[in-house]
Amino acid sequence: MAVTNATYTAGDRCSIDDGATVGYGVDDAFEPTTLGDDATIRRGSIVYGDVVIGNDFTTGHDVLVREGTTIGHDVLLGTKTIVDGRTDIGSHVSIQSAVYVPTDTTIGDNVFVGPGAVLTNDQYPIRTEVDLEGPTIEDGASIGANATILPGVTIGENAFVGAGALVTEDVPPNTLAIGAPAESRALPAPLEGPNRIA
Repeated sequence: MAVTNATYTAGDRCSIDDGATVGYGVDDAFEPTTLGDDATIRRGSIVYGDVVIGNDFTTGHDVLVREGTTIGHDVLLGTKTIVDGRTDIGSHVSIQSAVYVPTDTTIGDNVFVGPGAVLTNDQYPIRTEVDLEGPTIEDGASIGANATILPGVTIGENAFVGAGALVTEDVPPNTLAIGAPAESRALPAPLEGPNRIA
């Protein structure tokens, strides 16, 4: 049954654990959060106001989703993942545990982000004034565990970033990026084609 209250509207068959917060900070500053059907939000998770989420959304425990974020359908945010606001996440996306997604990031459809990956948006933290610019992860891309993606970098469609890579430059579509700093090369045959999340 759909639920509407002061802080959020949730579609049918949503499950929000005791100890989870949906619509945090809803007042004059934030609009209520919107959840589609079949959402599961686990204990310790906080979803701010001004967030719009599609159907089949699932969190692990202790997930944070800040204001101004839009999330498509069939999205998983793993335990202790942070989405720091003003971010767009597409549909059929799997973001594993302990991932950091900064403000002003764009993540396309059918994307996988491995555990412990860190995306960044500040080229010179606290040293100089710059506009924040999160990365863009295009449709079908995969990011390996513990990879770091620097500000403004674009990971191209169906590209694959290896575990532990430090990505300082754009990764072209349909390529493999490995190393620190990462270098792009042809995708090996087993990695060719799109992800199979959808």
